[in-house]
Amino acid sequence: MLYTNYTEELLGLKDISLKHVERHENKLCIYIEMHKRVHKCPRCGERTSKVHDYREQPIKDISVFGETTVIYLRKRRHVCPICSKRFYETVPFLPRYYRITSRLAAYVIKSLKEVGSMKSVSRLVNLSASTVARIFDHVGYSTKKLPRVLSLDEFRGNAGGEKFQCIVTDPENKRVIDILPNRKAEDMTGYFLGYKDRKVVEHVVIDMSGPFRSLAKRLFPHATIIADRYHVVRQVMWAFENVRKAEQQKFYDSRRKYFKRNRRVLLKRPDNLSEEEADQIESMLKISERLRQAYFMKNEFHKLMDCKNREDARKQLGIWNMMATGYNLPEFQACTRTFINWSEEILNSFEYRFSNGYTEGVNNKIKVIKRNAFGVRDFKRFRNRILHIMS
Repeated sequence: MLYTNYTEELLGLKDISLKHVERHENKLCIYIEMHKRVHKCPRCGERTSKVHDYREQPIKDISVFGETTVIYLRKRRHVCPICSKRFYETVPFLPRYYRITSRLAAYVIKSLKEVGSMKSVSRLVNLSASTVARIFDHVGYSTKKLPRVLSLDEFRGNAGGEKFQCIVTDPENKRVIDILPNRKAEDMTGYFLGYKDRKVVEHVVIDMSGPFRSLAKRLFPHATIIADRYHVVRQVMWAFENVRKAEQQKFYDSRRKYFKRNRRVLLKRPDNLSEEEADQIESMLKISERLRQAYFMKNEFHKLMDCKNREDARKQLGIWNMMATGYNLPEFQACTRTFINWSEEILNSFEYRFSNGYTEGVNNKIKVIKRNAFGVRDFKRFRNRILHIMS
């Protein structure tokens, strides 16, 4: 009775007869038979319970109390009395062509929702990494409906022979819609043309990528295109950093190292500085006029980012562009040209507060998946793994 309760309740096995249980070192061996019942011949449909012979089949199951568990099933092979077809009895807990229980397969798939590698999961369940991969390859994710707010971004995946893949997300509801095999305009166009409901997309959030903007205008002509605010700010931070690097190269070693060591302090907002940090910045700005101008322009840009509405942002962006043009700072003049080109999309971000923040968070998880797996070459498996983890 104890063994029967153990197998049926702990392992979830029903309609079985337990023969005996053995323990060999760290291995638990459970010997069972299925209850005898009538089966239908797969060839002619005749119902029969006639047994032709038996075969003992080892089946791996989930570990019990840290011990590897193997079920040894005495499996019947039936013979049809009408057409002589020989066939094995049906075993509910054993998927076809598998040598592991459905429960173990489900546990493998559940474990793969974490960002660890397939090799780490294989060690956890005492299966080979190739077996874990084959189990996971039965997992499939179909494409979802397009959302009201669509976010597009690229990431370096190095999968399927392509360096870059494209991620499509719903930043409003924090869902990954799909992973595309590359960022080529013709392939992405073909993908989105497969959707009949493109008109439901009201907003498209992108980084400041010209190809993404062209694609969004062509495929979602009624949608508002929004430039991700992080990428807007990054343009100014890059410009400031380029000025700092150019200026510090003019200094002797100790001063150059001092500037490099304090670069993070220079990037802080003035109202976040300690008194000591403010003094450090003051001494650095006295040394370089170009750096002083760049520091001023960086801080002025924060006024734009603090605007609460589109109209205030429009005025502040115009003022900032005018100041940047007046200074002899080619790095910031390049920013101005970019901002003029992207002014509508930048201003849209002050009217519709959507960003690629969620998408960037997913990209960071993808980096961890890649690092743990030492790279993923099979794109289909890579796509499914990302969708599985983020589902």
